[in-house]
Amino acid sequence: MTTPLAARIAKEYGTPCAVIDMDKVERNIARIQAACEAAGVANRPHIKTHKSPMLAKMQVAAGAKGITCQKLGEAEVMAEAGIDDILISYNLLGDEKMARLGALQAKANMTVAADNATVVADLPKAAAASGRPLSVVVECDTGRKRAGVETPAEAIALARTIASSKGLQFKGFMLYPTETGWLDAQKFYDEALAGVRAHGLDAKMVSTGGTPNLKNVGKLKGATEHRPGTYIYNDRMQVAAGVASWDDCALNIYATVVSRAGPDRGILDAGSKTLTSDTGGGLDGHGLILEHPEAKIAKFAEEHGFLDLVRSNTRPNVGDVVRIVPNHVCVVVNMMDEVVMVRGEEIVGVLPVAARGKLR
Repeated sequence: MTTPLAARIAKEYGTPCAVIDMDKVERNIARIQAACEAAGVANRPHIKTHKSPMLAKMQVAAGAKGITCQKLGEAEVMAEAGIDDILISYNLLGDEKMARLGALQAKANMTVAADNATVVADLPKAAAASGRPLSVVVECDTGRKRAGVETPAEAIALARTIASSKGLQFKGFMLYPTETGWLDAQKFYDEALAGVRAHGLDAKMVSTGGTPNLKNVGKLKGATEHRPGTYIYNDRMQVAAGVASWDDCALNIYATVVSRAGPDRGILDAGSKTLTSDTGGGLDGHGLILEHPEAKIAKFAEEHGFLDLVRSNTRPNVGDVVRIVPNHVCVVVNMMDEVVMVRGEEIVGVLPVAARGKLR
């Protein structure tokens, strides 16, 4: 069954279409801001989820300390919009990036992360280009085996390298503990902090992340801020992690059922180019259809979402417009040039995804 709002969206914008509920967006912003404040840490939201200066400004207006970006291109869009306190939580390398970072640092307060001496050796070029010191945090691996130094001794050594580099300031540490690894992260941080203090340094910024860790926010003694991102929209992953409910999922993909060639199967007009092939860490299917929660989006072609209706007590008809909660909303948003904004049953406008598609 197609709701009246879904029918209007399909008529005015076509499907597939990304739709955000601004009432839920505002509620999510307020809820997590309050959670960070209650835990005694600043909120530094990661904009990789929404990629929108307007939404970033809403987060800052609600009390966020600043923002986090993963790419220089994202940070450039945000700085151009007037956002002044930006952390780039990623290793940056090369003359091209140093020139751009220097230009950013000249007009906004920038902090960058590093986990090796090669990255640190490049950063003075950006500081020199900007004409003022650049703040650097040491990224620490506390269990995810992604980026980050693996031992406190390495963190201490890199902090000393940063502090002794012309134009750089050692700012502190950046961590992304696993959801169950906060005791180990505390031990890592305590040892690293004691080590840098022994060399006359201190960690004024201690940043933890992300949305799946909201249940742990404030648990790291000494943390000054937290970097959640997905919370502004939420998705199946966050519901599975226990940090959001279905009613907190502010972004839905509206899609049309275009084929029902067999009783137990169907085709949506949303395939891998819309919902992406991200399984959300092993979730069953590629999204939750709110109107038919027992149905399974079993697989994709580029423009086809393959419906498995064997377990579904209700079956959609050809022409029905359904709402899908994505597995991983961040990668879905990056596929969109714009999202439609609604409040209740009313369409209130279109929001450009201004920082999408930034490969560097």
